[in-house]
Amino acid sequence: MLVFWKQNLVFLSVPKTGTTAFEKALAPLASMSVQDPPELKHAPLYRYNRFFRPMFEKVCNTELETLAVMREPVSWLGSWYRYRRRPFLSGRPNSTENVSFDEFVQAYCQGDTPAFARVGSQAKFLEPRPNGTRVTHLFRYEDQAPLRQFLETRLDCQLDLDRTNVSPDMALDLSPKTRAKLERKYAADFELWHSIGV
Repeated sequence: MLVFWKQNLVFLSVPKTGTTAFEKALAPLASMSVQDPPELKHAPLYRYNRFFRPMFEKVCNTELETLAVMREPVSWLGSWYRYRRRPFLSGRPNSTENVSFDEFVQAYCQGDTPAFARVGSQAKFLEPRPNGTRVTHLFRYEDQAPLRQFLETRLDCQLDLDRTNVSPDMALDLSPKTRAKLERKYAADFELWHSIGV
């Protein structure tokens, strides 16, 4: 998470949406850069609302705008799946080395989700709070141009991004049955992604 105090902006770091590259490029411009622990670096909106927003409101008497990036849900799950196939996770409960992508998504849709498929939900991460706190600026991962233009204008900078934290390429196939189950169980994620920019 990056806080740009003078520009009245907080960049929330949704996992697996390419935010590490933006954090690397923009951290020198930020008033505050939260890199660790992961629970704070990747603070969802509800955690930002509970811990960070009151600090800015009570101490500084201001409410900052928030920005986040969302990835198409199947692509987002594919990134998690590939990330968890890396050799350093081999033998651990959250490794996906011995399951297919279809099996991973089937497990993700279960009520009692096994460790290897426990990755949360982007819609839940970005869910507006009862007090009205919501993501002010939401961009699609797949359409980087509007995000870059917004940041360059708002922060008065020229972005030079490196590809970082990239998972290895591989085929990610879902059966129609699994895809339909995912779209039904995580309808909020698909609806939110489709609503961006509409």
